[in-house]
Amino acid sequence: MRAFPIIPTEIMIVISILFFIVVLKTTKKKTHILMILLLFCINERFMIPNGTVKTVSNNVDVLFVIDSTISMNAEDYNGNEKRLNGVKKDCKQIIEELNGARFSLITFNNTAKIMIPYTKDSSMMYDAIDIIEPITELYARGSSLNTPIDTIKESLNSSYKKDPDRLRILFFISDGEITDESKLNSYASLKNRIDDGMVLGYGTTTGGSMKYKDLYAEEEKDILDPENHYEKAISKIDEKNLKKIASDLGLNYIHMDKSSKMNQKIKTIKSKIKNEMKSSNKKNYEDIYYIFAIPLFLLILWDAKQARRNT
Repeated sequence: MRAFPIIPTEIMIVISILFFIVVLKTTKKKTHILMILLLFCINERFMIPNGTVKTVSNNVDVLFVIDSTISMNAEDYNGNEKRLNGVKKDCKQIIEELNGARFSLITFNNTAKIMIPYTKDSSMMYDAIDIIEPITELYARGSSLNTPIDTIKESLNSSYKKDPDRLRILFFISDGEITDESKLNSYASLKNRIDDGMVLGYGTTTGGSMKYKDLYAEEEKDILDPENHYEKAISKIDEKNLKKIASDLGLNYIHMDKSSKMNQKIKTIKSKIKNEMKSSNKKNYEDIYYIFAIPLFLLILWDAKQARRNT
């Protein structure tokens, strides 16, 4: 048996003690004391094992490479949403659609790093994607799309060495901006390790302003452009760079202003996947709150009937 309390147990103990004191000072009814105990048990959400969980497993490794430079905070996705907010929603949809795969996450700004190595724990991926934030303006050194190449190669090679027969799917996600005056290097050396995927571009040609979190004022402020009389800095998508990367990798490029644009490609990817159901070592648990809820309900009815008789 395991407990999954709704309200933390420590807090619920304090609440229960306070109710006990009130009951003992007022009604002193045993039924009321029993009700408090039953409520405590319901809150604890006791569960019992109910077999093992069946999980979907397949032959796919999915690598997300996500741009986390300041420009991904530009507010021109689906109207005036932040690009990164759109990225997070779209990535979660992909994870849901490709359930059963192993997932990995690389983010890049000044440097590239593997945030999550390949894992079948999709909840870990959801959590990692949720906490992605662009690098702060204080530490930013300009955007370069060359930064993640070596890290992507390292990740794909590790997947290949572990199992050469697995499908390797890459989702490269960026607005395509280069602001550090570097020249875009070729991604072609990665092509032979990739079976499918997409390059997803975020942003618009008209661009969007960006905000940063002021830690002292505890609020978001507009990023200003010193080269343009300190007007709001504007970031614009650079599809030329993104299309070049897609061409190097042999993948489709999709300009993302809504999630539905990638649905057909995801269907194509899913058609290549071999899924199978497997029993995992994780136990499935069944909620037994009703064992306490039924007598609580009956006690409430009985207590209400007694109250009517006494009036």
